[in-house]
Amino acid sequence: MTIDFGNTAHDYKTYRQGFPTQFFEKLQSLQLIGQDIRVLDVGTGTGTIARGSAIVGSRVTAVDIAEPLLEQAKILDKAQNIDITYHIAPAENTGLESESFDTVLAGQCWHWFSRPDATAEVYRLLVPAGVIVIAHLDWIPLEGNIVYATEQLILKHNPKWAMHSGTGLYPQWLTDLGVGGFVDIETFSFDLDLIYTHEAWRGRIRASAGISASLSDEAVQLFDDDLKQLLQTHFPSDPLHVHHRVWAVTAKKPNE
Repeated sequence: MTIDFGNTAHDYKTYRQGFPTQFFEKLQSLQLIGQDIRVLDVGTGTGTIARGSAIVGSRVTAVDIAEPLLEQAKILDKAQNIDITYHIAPAENTGLESESFDTVLAGQCWHWFSRPDATAEVYRLLVPAGVIVIAHLDWIPLEGNIVYATEQLILKHNPKWAMHSGTGLYPQWLTDLGVGGFVDIETFSFDLDLIYTHEAWRGRIRASAGISASLSDEAVQLFDDDLKQLLQTHFPSDPLHVHHRVWAVTAKKPNE
């Protein structure tokens, strides 16, 4: 199944909520973002993690392969008067200078990369004792909740979609980092509800890999009509409280 998030750029910018304030507070407490800290955000998408880092004074560079997403990121940056340097480049081969970043962030994207290559590239880019943060903000399907029902509907319209039934936990990333030479590997996580109106939830789901990024426009419209009906019939409360989990792993490049 071909995935192209460039097809979702408008909905992605408008409806995908970024990481919550608590996530950035945690990174600040670990001194991974903050005044004059040099941060690279790989797979930045529309720049939600990049902006959250820049707001607290980090000097942020961000890369992604999808130019339409970067164009949306620049629109959001301008609205908040934020200065971020963007490059169209894959995480596995950014073309950026070696040992030029204190922190590398990868939010909601590590699974899309060639992980061994991305690990090696991040290692090259970090200064000694620099830190990588791989983070996820995932909806959590529990039988009977809105996420579970939505995932079943996605599968009805796109049976090839494989990213369902997640737990929001990624122990395999710890192996990637250990094999790649990183040390002091630690994780943190917390659960929270994100608030979505019916309209916003529909937009959020259209912006997912299983819908606009992989289906035709006609198929997306058919799905959206069905999701609208599902919400009206089974989840009439508006706004919705949607169960999510933040999970992250941090690891350090040895201080050679």
